[in-house]
Amino acid sequence: MAELMTLSRYILQRKRNFEGATGEFTLLLSHIALAAKVVSRQVAKAGLLDVLGKTGEENIQGEEVKKLDVIANDLLKSLLNDLPMVAAIASEEEEDMIVTEAGREVGKYLVCFDPLDGSSNIDVDITIGTIFSIRKRKTAGKAATPQDFFAPGSEQVAAGYALYGSSTMFVYTTGDGVDGFTLDPSVGEFVLSHPDMRIPPGCKCLSANTNNRRNWFDGTCSFVDHVASGQDPAFQGTSARYVGTLVADVHRNLLTGGVFLYPADKKSKNGKLRLLYEAHPLAFIVEQAGGAATDGKRRILDIVADGLHTRVPLIIGNREAVDLYGRFAALEGG
Repeated sequence: MAELMTLSRYILQRKRNFEGATGEFTLLLSHIALAAKVVSRQVAKAGLLDVLGKTGEENIQGEEVKKLDVIANDLLKSLLNDLPMVAAIASEEEEDMIVTEAGREVGKYLVCFDPLDGSSNIDVDITIGTIFSIRKRKTAGKAATPQDFFAPGSEQVAAGYALYGSSTMFVYTTGDGVDGFTLDPSVGEFVLSHPDMRIPPGCKCLSANTNNRRNWFDGTCSFVDHVASGQDPAFQGTSARYVGTLVADVHRNLLTGGVFLYPADKKSKNGKLRLLYEAHPLAFIVEQAGGAATDGKRRILDIVADGLHTRVPLIIGNREAVDLYGRFAALEGG
């Protein structure tokens, strides 16, 4: 019988490699994985549990809140609030950060999350996901403040996502490679299925909402036209694939090779995606898998948020394609 390497077992084995490890980080990651299992169950039963549809409210982003958004957000808040190693959490769904009950002064970690990325796809049964980021705070002995979250993405100690699709996957990095685990319903555990994930060479997929082309700057249009022309040997096998769930598009390109674009444009010059909840964690993962992530000019992991809901453009995936996009953007004004 093949050895069953579960996520919890894998985390414990990795813990032995770090002298002085206390087990706090292991417990934190295990709680996030538990939340992913519960959300996965809710997603699978959504049509039966009356959790499809909207709540009638808007979140801080001005987006309509879905019932599953609330369930996922409340679950993560509840699980993280009881952990003494977590000082504060920040959610895409919340206007302000939340200082936890158990770790408000003693906690060493800060957690950011997008509880349900792609929630506009919930009601049509398209893949959605949860994205998270963990970083250490630099202050201690007092309650955390929003400023504790304002640091380069390169200072993250871990980042990951759960993907709820035909199967449920949990993908994460602690800065030394990327590993993927698939939920085995028969044992109720995430099992190692994609060790040491690396973005394949070449660019098989171009992921972009081409309906936004009317607002794109010339550089973005020229890059997309260059890819689509088929004249560049590097892109002769590239096809257009766009799910509309950021984490699903990035995951596909991580497995097959490709690039995702949500660039700055004439309508949203500062970009649309959230730095703390989406761009930072996904950039950390993709870089660890051999890819790259920029806002068209700057490395995403070098950018420091100036607010809990700072937005940025995002070009992420195959390193050569990301670099080429930057050259087009520099030549033709974005």
